[in-house]
Amino acid sequence: MKIADILQAPSMPLASPSYPRGPYRFINREYFIVTYESDPDAIREAVPEPLEPDGSNTVMYEFIRMPDSSGFGDYTETGIVIPCKYQGEPMSFTAQMYLDDEPPISAGREVWGFPKKFANPTFGIVHDTLTGHLEYAGQTVAVGTMTYKHTDLTLDPKTHAHTTAQIQQKLAKTGVLLKLIPHVDGTLAIAQLVAYNMTDITVNGAWAGPARLHLVPHVNAPVADLPVKKVIGGSHFIADITLPYGRVLYDYLAPQGK
Repeated sequence: MKIADILQAPSMPLASPSYPRGPYRFINREYFIVTYESDPDAIREAVPEPLEPDGSNTVMYEFIRMPDSSGFGDYTETGIVIPCKYQGEPMSFTAQMYLDDEPPISAGREVWGFPKKFANPTFGIVHDTLTGHLEYAGQTVAVGTMTYKHTDLTLDPKTHAHTTAQIQQKLAKTGVLLKLIPHVDGTLAIAQLVAYNMTDITVNGAWAGPARLHLVPHVNAPVADLPVKKVIGGSHFIADITLPYGRVLYDYLAPQGK
């Protein structure tokens, strides 16, 4: 293979690239999010400097179904997202992710630094209940439940008009990741905080309701290290959305992070 051909490859391996070039479009991407109060010391430990926890002492546990994802296919993922700030700007730090599909694991880690590991999450509707479940190494690690479509978040309670502006704003909020890639000698070649913003958002539905979350300690899927003190509530979104490439927010290996 010629050098020019090598430099045109979107990803490894050359014989069958794990993922194509982005951006990546998701149709009917479905979110089930349980927001809960957790331990502030555990939150501080999970959030890498120079990010700062936002002071709310809250964590979002997310289950996400992606039935139609360009380049990635059909998969389910779940994990921990922590509200934080960087130089005063509100952001969402993704601390842990578990999913069941190789292309988004490879792309997520190599391109942006999403903290993805292979596991067996499920997300669906059982009669009147929205359900999420994470199994890792044959063990149940997380169980989430929520009432199904009890409160329509797109309906203004005063005017009864439909609007998706607030939901779009939430989905477009800056996300931030810790990307760590080693050199061939084992030292760090890349150590960055990477920011990204979802784009081209069309909200197909959004609901809120009571929710519950149970987390089980597991050494290789330590979601329970951010313990549930009090569940605040659940939310359920369905949207068409695009994941573009990211940008470096902070470089740990550059002088003063610049």
